[in-house]
Amino acid sequence: MAEAAKTKQQKPKTEKPAVLVSAEAKMVRMSALKAGRVLKLIRGKKALEGLTILQFLPHSAARAAEKVLKSAMANAEHNNKLAKENLVIAQAVANGGTLMKRWRAGGKGRAMRIKKYTSHIKIAVREGR
Repeated sequence: MAEAAKTKQQKPKTEKPAVLVSAEAKMVRMSALKAGRVLKLIRGKKALEGLTILQFLPHSAARAAEKVLKSAMANAEHNNKLAKENLVIAQAVANGGTLMKRWRAGGKGRAMRIKKYTSHIKIAVREGR
């Protein structure tokens, strides 16, 4: 009985949950599928390594993702006083944005719809490894 009372008094030490610092670019003029392919390459990597990967990718989505990653790193450094050498990319997602609908002349006086896709790119970093 004394042992059970002893264990209740001791509180287990819990680690602080990792702070996620994020940045988001909205209404980026490309489809979420194309942006998602690029983000898949950097998810889970160190932030500086991910930045290097994005700089050498030929895709236009890499330019937008690079901008968002730099912003997330700057937010972590400035707002949360985290060292950018220790940052890890925790989340990197591209969600579909608003669909811009445009019209183009079709045959026999008809109008044909043109869909211009947009996406929201969100990258979150945390301190780790």
